[in-house]
Amino acid sequence: MASYMSFFKDLLWGSVLIYLLLGAGLYFSWRLNFLQIRHFRHLFTVMKHSRRHSAQGLSPFQSLCTGLAARVGTGNMAGVAIALTLGGPGAIFWMWLIAILGMATAFAESSLAQLYKTRDQQGIFRGGPAYYMEHGLGMRWMGILFSVLLIISFGLVFNAVQANAISTALYFAFGWSEQWVAVLLVVTAGVVIFGGLKAVARTTEVIVPFMAIGYVGIAFYITATHITEVPSIIMLIVSSAFGLNEAASGAMGYTIAQGVINGLQRGLFSNEAGMGSAPNAAASADPYPPHPASQGYVQMLGVFVDTLVICSATVAVILLSGEFVPGGEVSGIELTQRALTAEVGSWGGTFIAIAILFFAFTSVVANYAYAETNFLFLGKRGGVALMLFRVGVLFMVWFGSIASLPTVWTMADASMGLMAIVNLLALFLLSGTVVKLANDYWSQWSRGKVPHFDPSAYPELYAQIDESVWGPAKGGQGKTDGSNRK
Repeated sequence: MASYMSFFKDLLWGSVLIYLLLGAGLYFSWRLNFLQIRHFRHLFTVMKHSRRHSAQGLSPFQSLCTGLAARVGTGNMAGVAIALTLGGPGAIFWMWLIAILGMATAFAESSLAQLYKTRDQQGIFRGGPAYYMEHGLGMRWMGILFSVLLIISFGLVFNAVQANAISTALYFAFGWSEQWVAVLLVVTAGVVIFGGLKAVARTTEVIVPFMAIGYVGIAFYITATHITEVPSIIMLIVSSAFGLNEAASGAMGYTIAQGVINGLQRGLFSNEAGMGSAPNAAASADPYPPHPASQGYVQMLGVFVDTLVICSATVAVILLSGEFVPGGEVSGIELTQRALTAEVGSWGGTFIAIAILFFAFTSVVANYAYAETNFLFLGKRGGVALMLFRVGVLFMVWFGSIASLPTVWTMADASMGLMAIVNLLALFLLSGTVVKLANDYWSQWSRGKVPHFDPSAYPELYAQIDESVWGPAKGGQGKTDGSNRK
């Protein structure tokens, strides 16, 4: 079974997804005039009022933290180490590239998720790719397919991945048995999961910023103490990405291919741009400015923080420590722990264990929130069905805590690949709507107005969206001060 799963995963990542992901990033960057670069400063402007929220939705800050909770986890610590081991330093270049291009893809999927969101029975905003597939494309069957894949991927498999990283880290740092870690995770995750979407948001907005700042701060300290080595590390990454170091040996083609494949795999697993996961958090927000595109900017920031900040912090720690051995047996979270321990002493491994505990734990509960939204899309309204689903999620947390790393990662790569294909197809079909949203938002902002989305200006969209969510804009559109017009 494992061999078949590995073959299927290699087929997806060896050809289909590489072209789709790069193609989507390039396509949306071009259609949106590289707004991830032109409007980069605006990402932080949008966050100035990000703590506003209502009873119907999360605040933009909570939405960002929920998205980061799912993004920031094993992909940033274990995944980067695996990319280095299997693909060499050149894999990091491709990880950076897919993040920059993926910011445009993240804008597209999150803006669409906001536009086509609805309310659940409690009046809380729900949405995501399944919803824009049904309402934007009129293809509920496609939405059902995506929901099933997401529930398998995020509700089940990815939670096993996160639990696996936690148990490995705690065993390395403290010698805790996998069985006891499994019990601890099931109990603590269960408390949050049974509290629903709001409980997940409250948990992530406290833990994620605190741990991210601490982790990046330590990496910055290590970089500063090795500042003279940084240029050579950057040159190593760039030269390895194009096989310049291996040209003489005749292995250049193979080296480049391994770097590209592993960089893209781990990059997508970490930042999730184009996968269709973060839009589920984006749709749950009550945005400010009150326009679908504002959540596109928020989730673009999430991709930047995840890969270009936190993943790069892990790269700096590993490559500057001297612990990295190309093709070495030590990989995953253990390599990251060894690297930090070599730099700051024995407490480094302990810190990584605590960091991965919190990062991966918040990923577990955020992944569940995504899965719950899609569970509701399938027509499951709660009760016994929802209770059984939650039990199934907790079972996978237990399974991941005691399973072997290669098996879990292979399952994650395969399920993630299928999900991404379905979502990317929908994004290409709805690309015209993405461009309309981006142009409408920036047209208002450039005139000094706080953007408001008025669906009556787009009758072709008005028939597709939930009137209780996006009614005609009421009142005047406020002015911004000059300092915000960036």
